Amino acid sequence: MTQEPLTFYKLIVLYMLSRVDFPLTKAQIGDFILGREYTNFLTLQQVFAELIDADMVYARSNRNRTHLVITDEGRSTLAFFENRINDGIKAEIDEFFRANEIEMRNEVSVLADYYKAVSGEYEAHLVAKDRDVKVVEITLSVPDADTASAICANWQKKNQEIYQYITGQLF
Repeated sequence: MTQEPLTFYKLIVLYMLSRVDFPLTKAQIGDFILGREYTNFLTLQQVFAELIDADMVYARSNRNRTHLVITDEGRSTLAFFENRINDGIKAEIDEFFRANEIEMRNEVSVLADYYKAVSGEYEAHLVAKDRDVKVVEITLSVPDADTASAICANWQKKNQEIYQYITGQLF
């Protein structure tokens, strides 16, 4: 593949990351880029890898999701080349965020992971954040990985209900 289209896709990713004040997942970026058929899945994965390798994007993985954040190097690069993204695409990106920002923010603000503790049990670590401030953080010890995995999956779906219940009981 020639470098020109890859550069264009990289600029779109950098532009998207620069438009929000929270991390985006690869899937969220893919929803926009692949949904408009700008490129295919494999090329987009190459774009992510090259941006990370060039330190323009910082990646943090948590189970099956990778969160991306633009770095200072990425911002500098975007500032220099942003004019290569046409205004129509920028408008589409901005509209995409207007329509999906709350859902996207919630998706990356709720974190769940589990690991095997030294005791031999598993610990499910659950976090809900609001603008990088931890609203609730819970660690539960459970006997096996399947239970820990189920807790993490349910936390993604039911975190607001659980938070409301806990605060209702404590206040």
